[in-house]
Amino acid sequence: MFVLPPPPRYPTMGPYGAGGIHPVPMIETNNTLSNPTGPEWQFLVGEGTYTLKEDLHLATPPPHPSEATVPNPNPLSTLPQPASAGTSVSLIALESRPAPNFLYRGLSSTTLALSGAPSSIQEHPNEGRYSAEGGKTSEEGRTGSTSDAQATSITIGSAPAFGEGNALLTQVPTKDVNKKRKPKNNMTKSNSSFISRVIVNESLSKKLTERSNDGLFAFANINRAFQWLDMSSSSKQDYLTKILFTKAHCLCHDVNVHTKSVSHLDVIMGFSTGEVIWWEPISQRYTRLNKNGAINGTPVAAIRWIPGSENLFLAAHMDGSLVVYDKEKEDAQFNPEEEAINGNVNGTSGELSDASNGGAHHNSIRINKSVHSKNQKVNPVAAWKLSNHRINAFSFSPDNRHLAVVSEDGTLRIIDYLKEELLDVFYSYYGGLTCVCWSPDGQYVLTGGQDDLISIWSLSDSALVARCQGHQSWVSAVAFDPWRCDERNYRFGSVGEDGRLCLWDFSVGMLHRPKARAETATTSNSRLRSNSNLDTEDEEMAIAHPVEPRARIPMLPPVLVSFNARADM
Repeated sequence: MFVLPPPPRYPTMGPYGAGGIHPVPMIETNNTLSNPTGPEWQFLVGEGTYTLKEDLHLATPPPHPSEATVPNPNPLSTLPQPASAGTSVSLIALESRPAPNFLYRGLSSTTLALSGAPSSIQEHPNEGRYSAEGGKTSEEGRTGSTSDAQATSITIGSAPAFGEGNALLTQVPTKDVNKKRKPKNNMTKSNSSFISRVIVNESLSKKLTERSNDGLFAFANINRAFQWLDMSSSSKQDYLTKILFTKAHCLCHDVNVHTKSVSHLDVIMGFSTGEVIWWEPISQRYTRLNKNGAINGTPVAAIRWIPGSENLFLAAHMDGSLVVYDKEKEDAQFNPEEEAINGNVNGTSGELSDASNGGAHHNSIRINKSVHSKNQKVNPVAAWKLSNHRINAFSFSPDNRHLAVVSEDGTLRIIDYLKEELLDVFYSYYGGLTCVCWSPDGQYVLTGGQDDLISIWSLSDSALVARCQGHQSWVSAVAFDPWRCDERNYRFGSVGEDGRLCLWDFSVGMLHRPKARAETATTSNSRLRSNSNLDTEDEEMAIAHPVEPRARIPMLPPVLVSFNARADM
């Protein structure tokens, strides 16, 4: 009798990370949950002791059988490696936690009080007890993050909707959550070659019915896998849904906090092939956008829903383009609109020059399609070309008017995306900028970069006001703690590829104040300056700001450095 041999085991060393300096070992395909103990899993700061309660390790997916392995990768090879972004995680609760109180000042000189500023910032009403006990336990997985609530709480409502004035983009909001449109394809029954396998928890319906709405959902992408997890469950390691893609790597994702409900969630994912998937996890339906790179064939480095929009989202491609998609529109072969290029004062019809080469047009936006275009039957809704270098990250401002974009060419661009206008261009000390975020009041922008530094930029002064030194490798992510910020004091955290988690505190008095701003308090805001007497080249020079020398800018140390962080978190 002939017996088939057992299937081959996955190798202990896969192609993921093989082209890098530190190859990533292949691990098991199941998530693992542990409860570490000991002083090495604690750190002490001014408000108390933080203790790691649970450590959830997401499994690295094995390569697809059809994916050819690299027999002998050459670390000196100049050939481009497949795009991969490690692990990206987002948390969301169906019932948002009340956000902290603070003053929103934005980019204008007028202070707008959203609520009374507290005399002291307390995350819990009995903060001393929580700190002494090492922090509140996450065993029940209740909402402990404002990642999904913050955008809602600080929206002022004065900012117009993106595309307002273009009747072709006007859409009546869907109030009945049961009538929200779903993607057209069934994920579990898909025969698409793009999707390799979909594993749905056999008790999914029961788990969703029995769970509390204030519990956290987690969405995570790691290489060619995407997972949906319930952090309020006692078995957090058991995914609700796991999607394995054939060859494409999921590089980024985002969840729409504007449309979330018990029966509906809108999730978008960006891939190394340039394609985008709109997925509704509760109904397990999906739609592919930018299929086969019809609009842009370069990998999607970052993706975000446009604040307050049910349908529109922004994707940053690695060719230096920002593209606005509508999740419900069909794709069509995209060619830049000549009218948009030639008719926009902030655009240029020629090729964008590299910032590193001092190009004439690196301080402008080339609008390949304007949001005010009359051609809105198909995607894209809008398309902007910033440079010829990859965009690493972007972040929307709390007032939903501005966009901070960081690129591989070492630039931070501040854009009024409602007007499609470039406002400021800043430069890193050296190397590319890798991450960016706004302060809760919209006054400051943080960037982390390949120079191992975190930079603090003041938007009202249009200047660099501090550098932060504490990492020994590239900075991977930065984020403010809204519960530790008020009108003069700020707390933020950062992680880097050195495995360090750093916490930083700064106050307004610690920052560098540019002389031009210190001389007079009546200096007009940089965004209100008149350019009527400037030609195009002078206007671009007014937008660009030179690199500040190290001796002039304060260097801030971290208040805490922990060595237990993972670089891909």
